[in-house]
Amino acid sequence: MDLGIRGRTAIVCAGSKGLGRGCAEALAEAGVGLVLNARSEGPLEATAESIRARFQVPVTTVACDITTEAGRDKVLAACETPDILVNNAGGPPPGVWSDWEREDWLKAVEGNMITPIMLIKAVLPGMMERGWGRIVNITSQAVKAPIANLGLSNGARAGLTGYVAGTARQVASSGVCINNLLPGIHATDRADALDIKVAESAGISIEEARARRAATVPAGRYGTAEEFGQTCAFLCSQHAGFIIGQNVLLDGGANNMML
Repeated sequence: MDLGIRGRTAIVCAGSKGLGRGCAEALAEAGVGLVLNARSEGPLEATAESIRARFQVPVTTVACDITTEAGRDKVLAACETPDILVNNAGGPPPGVWSDWEREDWLKAVEGNMITPIMLIKAVLPGMMERGWGRIVNITSQAVKAPIANLGLSNGARAGLTGYVAGTARQVASSGVCINNLLPGIHATDRADALDIKVAESAGISIEEARARRAATVPAGRYGTAEEFGQTCAFLCSQHAGFIIGQNVLLDGGANNMML
């Protein structure tokens, strides 16, 4: 399918690996030029070079912490008029209610709520003026079904979800579509970190911990960054103009919900 976005430009945050990289590669396959962000310059440059070689699209790299004001300013300076924004940032650490102090909550909210909101606010005027834009926020299945040991993520990402619900409907008539992608368990570094935590607490191998978690998914496996990225690319396409303010769950059927 031709997604109809060849020649457009996208900012992809935290795009050097994992789900962010999956989104960047799928957009590049559709002919979209990229402004690619990540904290670490080495992996970022390696990813950018791979994408350039595979898909022959321009890729600008911006190595910075997107969860800081300085980092956001740097990315926006490299791409003042993006057609597409993919918001993404690493999730806060797991734990229980007694582990988290005020600073932990502030850091979680800054990274997973305030950062995407500030980027949305920055790019919306230009998108609305041009009459076209796509914003996809990578959040979590936790906003549909909160996960007990991910309280920081549950709270911060739920706040972003509420913001998007209102904002998406306010700007839709200007040709801008804002939606959220909610990953379940995917084969990424984040999943590895959680599997390690489970293995340590249960006294089992990482392989056993991973097998147990995979068995909780009706699809019988972890998702891949590639299939996640293709879903993101479709939400950024010309065919997604009637998809507004939705929370699209990619969890292999793990959450049995009607809504």
